[in-house]
Amino acid sequence: MRARDQLRLDTLRSAISGFTYKRSEAGAELSDADELAVVQKLVKQRSDSVAEFEKAGRQDLADKERAEREILSAYLPAQKSADEIRAIVKAAVAALPEGGRNQGAAMKAVMPQLKGLADGNLIRQIVTEELA
Repeated sequence: MRARDQLRLDTLRSAISGFTYKRSEAGAELSDADELAVVQKLVKQRSDSVAEFEKAGRQDLADKERAEREILSAYLPAQKSADEIRAIVKAAVAALPEGGRNQGAAMKAVMPQLKGLADGNLIRQIVTEELA
């Protein structure tokens, strides 16, 4: 904070605010999983904002949101690569019964294994490709 990096300071303050809100909502101290969920939610909000700002032609705000997303992403566990996700999806689809191989069943089998380790949209895309 002594470096006067205002963007980083504002981003971390927003994360602390998210923790405080979640703590008051829960009425108890947050577990590590709860804190991780808050940071994931903030990263997803930033990603959605980037898409909306780009659609509206506001590149300056999109760049700011991208920078904030990168700052917050540093506090998340390392994300799995598309190849690692594909291997997990293939194994889960193979374990499903032949008649029950649909996107909903596959996502239900895969998401608990990849929760917090991969983007849900990427997982959905890979599941769709594997089922095709």
